[in-house]
Amino acid sequence: MKILLVQLSFLGDTILSTPVIAGLKQLFPESEISVLTTPVSSALVTNDPFVKEVIVYDKRQKDKGVFNLIKKAHQIKLKNFDKAYSLHRSHRTSFLLFLARIPERIGFKDAKLSFLYTEQRTKKFDGHAAIRNLSLLFKDSQEDSFDKNLRLFEPLYESLSDDVKNIPKKYIVMAPGSAWKTKQWHWQGYLKIAEYYIKQRISIILIGGKDDMNICNKIKEKVDVINFSGRIPLSDTMYIMKNARLLVCNDSMSLHMASAFKTPNVAVFCATSPEFGFGPWQNINSRVVEDKTLECKPCRRHGGKKCPNNTEACMQISADKVIEACKELL
Repeated sequence: MKILLVQLSFLGDTILSTPVIAGLKQLFPESEISVLTTPVSSALVTNDPFVKEVIVYDKRQKDKGVFNLIKKAHQIKLKNFDKAYSLHRSHRTSFLLFLARIPERIGFKDAKLSFLYTEQRTKKFDGHAAIRNLSLLFKDSQEDSFDKNLRLFEPLYESLSDDVKNIPKKYIVMAPGSAWKTKQWHWQGYLKIAEYYIKQRISIILIGGKDDMNICNKIKEKVDVINFSGRIPLSDTMYIMKNARLLVCNDSMSLHMASAFKTPNVAVFCATSPEFGFGPWQNINSRVVEDKTLECKPCRRHGGKKCPNNTEACMQISADKVIEACKELL
């Protein structure tokens, strides 16, 4: 049996979807599992031993538009999949799988154009996002029967860039960026943490995408850190995270990567809350730092571009409080 799993959302969502890969292998042990995902997310599943093939769908660039959607659907059709499980709930994905003529197409009931699926499943809306993703499989088996751990596999050492091969053996990773302004703890807080541990002769490595380079550069200008933001591929980032002594980050993809690798992690939650299901997952070496006294927090499920009250009160968490959480894990 050939199965296609579809996840075309953000990096963090892809990591939180990885238990579904193991779930499919459990349900269909003899199956060949392929994953349809975005170019940037492909590195997250490429090394998974349960994944036979990664199919890249560049929905925002190369494969953008109706013509390219039809072209991609034809390419998928030629692979003769027996089943497709879609975690992505967009109308584009529903239409893509319908055009690919995969005989069994399973998606969530709340997906757009869900009538194009041959079977609709009810998504679990409470608990952690990892369990909510697994609910796509709940009709085939009960929740308690699945392995709920996140799955990530670091790349081979030989494939790393030279800069990453030469990183110090003892280091802390900081990921100070976020796609949402209200989820981003002030960079001065990260600076104080960097200063504290540099005095203890522990190296600091900054990670992030191109959009995070500005905030990482501000820290780099003040202290001697290794700044990899916007410079290395995601596979290198995975290696760095897997071998770190500690990660300090916001409510972001980085904390999900730390959960997958069981890397000690202190996550600063500003406008959002772990109660929404995106906190650390099955990582006993994790701590959440937040200000629970604010009546306005959490203001949104996924954060926003600016503080609704224009106070940014949830971002005023003291560096000392975060350092105390770090000391518990080190």
